Amino acid sequence: MKLMVASDIHGSAYWCRRLLEAFDREGADRLLLLGDILYHGPRNALPEEYAPMEVAAMLNERSGLVFGVRGNCDAEIDQMVLQFPMMADYSLLFAGQHALYATHGHLWHKDKLPPLRAGDVLLHGHTHVPCWEKTADGIFIFNPGSVSIPKNNTPHGYLILDGTDWIWKSMDGEAYHHLTL
Repeated sequence: MKLMVASDIHGSAYWCRRLLEAFDREGADRLLLLGDILYHGPRNALPEEYAPMEVAAMLNERSGLVFGVRGNCDAEIDQMVLQFPMMADYSLLFAGQHALYATHGHLWHKDKLPPLRAGDVLLHGHTHVPCWEKTADGIFIFNPGSVSIPKNNTPHGYLILDGTDWIWKSMDGEAYHHLTL
């Protein structure tokens, strides 16, 4: 199964459209969203083409392929317009021998790890900065960056999990980091 992981759309119809184009181009089987889907948040400027209901409509068209977790900017009202689950604080998935703990990053992050063991992966967004780190305890911390409001001069991007390959890509599909677990 090929999984696309993305975070922090923040209601940008433009960048959501680009993400779904990348999803199709990648031939991904599922899209995991790591929160902050519809609302831009009080500390962020309005993202390009801010249109939360348009974002909801685009994602709902693929509701059988999309699942997510709740971000700090997501609320129960968002779940009322989205046709896929996104209100859990985390989702636990497995890829081979690796547990994947998917969360937004405002509750669980590199400074406050959930219960994981060596070889497991913490997937989170929230910072808007891509990350591929391994702790001293052997836990991998991966962040796809932000779809719509990247920070620290990083690209608008996403992450692909294809078998044991983890590939960070810009929205244009250019790979800028690759890791095999």
